[in-house]
Amino acid sequence: MKVHFLKLTVLAAGIAAGAHAIAGPVGYGAATTGGGSKTPVVVATMAAMQAEIDKYSGSGGLVLSYTGKFNYATITDVCAQWKKAAQTVEIKNKSDITIKGTGDSSANFGIHVVGDAHNVIIQNMTIGLLQGGEDADSISIEGNSTGKPSNVWIDHNTIFASLTMCSGAGDASFDGGIDMKKGANNITVSYNYIYDYQKVALNGYSDSDTLNAGSRTTYHNNRFENVKARLPLLRYGKAHLFNNYFGNIHTSAINPRMGAQVLVESNYFENVVNPVTSRDSSAIGYWELKNNFVGSGITWTVPDSTSKPYVNATDWATTKAYGATGYSYTAAAAAGVKAKAAATAGARTNLAQ
Repeated sequence: MKVHFLKLTVLAAGIAAGAHAIAGPVGYGAATTGGGSKTPVVVATMAAMQAEIDKYSGSGGLVLSYTGKFNYATITDVCAQWKKAAQTVEIKNKSDITIKGTGDSSANFGIHVVGDAHNVIIQNMTIGLLQGGEDADSISIEGNSTGKPSNVWIDHNTIFASLTMCSGAGDASFDGGIDMKKGANNITVSYNYIYDYQKVALNGYSDSDTLNAGSRTTYHNNRFENVKARLPLLRYGKAHLFNNYFGNIHTSAINPRMGAQVLVESNYFENVVNPVTSRDSSAIGYWELKNNFVGSGITWTVPDSTSKPYVNATDWATTKAYGATGYSYTAAAAAGVKAKAAATAGARTNLAQ
């Protein structure tokens, strides 16, 4: 099986990875500051990262600079990798944390932000070929009985897996790229490059996840390429998507359900099956569409089962006004989004914007 790790090499060529000051997050996660100006603690392994989080008091600031490497080129059988135990760093009930990849670092472990965990930044990480099947979310943000994470910024990460099914895994192999559930709120997902993935961005884990009704998420300047679905799959909450690139999407892209609302603004779509649709739940969701670029290769399908309601945005018309986002932002012209995404999205781009 060929894994497209060469994309990372090409992307990194000629790009300096030194730290520099950049603007903070835009959107619903704009208040996120992470560990702030705390002196970074260098960690080279998943175990070392977890150890630093475990001994951290939980507030006041922690910055982790990840330097480790995982050699994806040695993985000759991706399905053998999938069958191993899941590996995940957990940030549970702790706040004011930044995890930042440096140089040409790379990892095959996920990051789980859970419970009463707030003000967390995950930036410049390269994460690929996770283990553990349906537990193998690259980045997941989840509420529980102790709290609901809020103010999270997921920025300039590269995340990849494999579109090939592993025997016995169904479509749960390498499950979630960036998943949110159970009330996670005030989140910005920006300048990430996600490719060769099956299920990219779940937002609300099931039709009964009513805690997600208050969730607010901004997705901007991301590059989604050669993936199957969930860009995002949104239940109950609201999400604003602007200046994202959607290319070679095999099943469906933006899918609001259970009354969820999306503002889809100045994005670029090409070679996409069902770019904006509502399907596979007991109730539909709604969209406001503004100034998007619709390229070639757009197709529409009917769900395998029509026992549940569905709507496709075949006429690219708004079905419900989104209302004010409540924050300031600038959406660039959609026609230039593809080129900009290729130059700025993902890790190893010097956090270019």
